[in-house]
Amino acid sequence: MRVISYNLRKNRASGELVALAERYSPNILCLQECNTIDLPAEVGNLHLADSTHRNRLGLAIYYRKDRFTAIRTQTFALKKSLHDRVAAPAHERLIATRLVDNVAQREFVVASFHAAPLTALNSLRRNQIRNAHEELSVLGPGLPTLMVGDYNYPIFQGKLGNKVNQSGYDLTLSDTRTYTRYKFFRGHFDLATSMGLIISNVETLPQGTSDHMPILVTATYSNEHRMQTDAAHHVANPAASESVSIEGADFTI
Repeated sequence: MRVISYNLRKNRASGELVALAERYSPNILCLQECNTIDLPAEVGNLHLADSTHRNRLGLAIYYRKDRFTAIRTQTFALKKSLHDRVAAPAHERLIATRLVDNVAQREFVVASFHAAPLTALNSLRRNQIRNAHEELSVLGPGLPTLMVGDYNYPIFQGKLGNKVNQSGYDLTLSDTRTYTRYKFFRGHFDLATSMGLIISNVETLPQGTSDHMPILVTATYSNEHRMQTDAAHHVANPAASESVSIEGADFTI
């Protein structure tokens, strides 16, 4: 899979999305801080799965309809920070879509996440990340899962990685820093956490008009999660009565 995650900085970088899709050919596009009222139904060859609706710094997920079938999309409200209560920038900080990969004949979950800002404590962001993973496990129990976005966690990432590992997920940083707006808060803000996937690369893409740089995640399914679901097989092969073996195949998202 090729998944791009991009914080648009209050929608300022929205005009860059078509060019990103054309240049890097992602299968999935996850957005943060977008104006969901103005979101197009299509970005290049990517189709809008859904977006949040109750916050001004919205989240959205796009996917390739020629590769995937969307089963369900759900938004989630996570624990609020003081900033959330006072400025009310975000009620829903997580959006996730359960997809069927019609090529690999299996299901997985992809999510766009936006943690509380730096005015909150790291402990609150860890709480949000843990709750987000719990919600994703309900949306797709046992399925390969990828959550990307703005984690707002530039320091003490070793501790975050340990906490994430305890919940069965892996934390992956990009090859270079993803945020450069402030002198004292530069670093890796945009991250990927995953379960049941092998993350072969997370690349920081060139900076545009946002204070965040997009990241491009390249992932494959791990051998530990090769069990396909009945729903995935039915969607990909509605007339088939027997399961299809994909042993040895390598599918890149």
